[in-house]
Amino acid sequence: MRFGPVPVAAAEGAILAHSVPVEGGRIRKGQLLQADDIARLAAAGLGEVVVARLEPGDMGEDAAAEVVAAALVPQPEAAGLTLTPAATGRVNVYARGPGVLRVDAAAIHAANRVDPMITIATLPDFSRTGERLMVATVKIISYGVPAASVEAAALAARGALRVAPVRLKTASLIITDIGSGPGKGEEATRARLAALGMELAEVRVVPHRVGLLAGALAEVTTDLALILTASATSDPRDVGPEAVRRAGGVVERFGMPVDPGNLLFLGRIGARPVIGLPGCARSPALNGADWVLERVVCGLWPSADDIAAMGVGGLLKDIPARGLMRERARR
Repeated sequence: MRFGPVPVAAAEGAILAHSVPVEGGRIRKGQLLQADDIARLAAAGLGEVVVARLEPGDMGEDAAAEVVAAALVPQPEAAGLTLTPAATGRVNVYARGPGVLRVDAAAIHAANRVDPMITIATLPDFSRTGERLMVATVKIISYGVPAASVEAAALAARGALRVAPVRLKTASLIITDIGSGPGKGEEATRARLAALGMELAEVRVVPHRVGLLAGALAEVTTDLALILTASATSDPRDVGPEAVRRAGGVVERFGMPVDPGNLLFLGRIGARPVIGLPGCARSPALNGADWVLERVVCGLWPSADDIAAMGVGGLLKDIPARGLMRERARR
């Protein structure tokens, strides 16, 4: 692509690089200049304008953006995504509904290395999605790029983006009580589930005892069981995890390197996932339980390695609901 100033008389068929005021308004940048545009520019007293002109083998910005975006998401409906028409060298990608975004980071990196004028930006892998949430954008920076570069970027990015949809529909919340009432937590949990398109179908309050909690867990019939204990779960043999085992289940993970959210535990009773929520889940603020909950309900069971990897980026904002803040704890 050639770029630079040219005499107005020689600019027909080129792309105007910068908007220019003329009689009755302006000719906007990116416009393919026609004979009447040239006449208006000349009437405005301009001797030259800055333009871009595609050369053989080049592809215009909109066409290039559409090619890369179509490769990035070759089957939008199946991937849970929607692509916008190209405009000013950009195609935006939106989620169709709740779920978790999956990004092939290596593929995106490879595509972005092909040509600096071809760019793909996405939300982080495992980001929660919702209807009409923008999750990615493809932007061609210049007015045109070599078609060979477009093809290479498209090949590198192919199929690198999708949404894992929410698969579970209903959940039960069991809250334990040590005599001071169930406390807060139900509404924050209901809101978290609603954001994922799920229903909090049952809330039960039981005394903070292993046997009684185990009995309540055994009676759960929803897709997911959530536990919020009155006293912080501080050991793998504490009331919450032990009740899961007593109910015939297994605890696969206790603790996570995300703060707030350290005191989460994850297990199963049969095929039903069970998440022991940390106390910070009583607040609607982001915490480690959100990251685990979102993956579990989308059928992306987090392994021990997955949870361990959450530590990088896992230092989240302090929230007043924690009671004992980090700074106070250190003092």
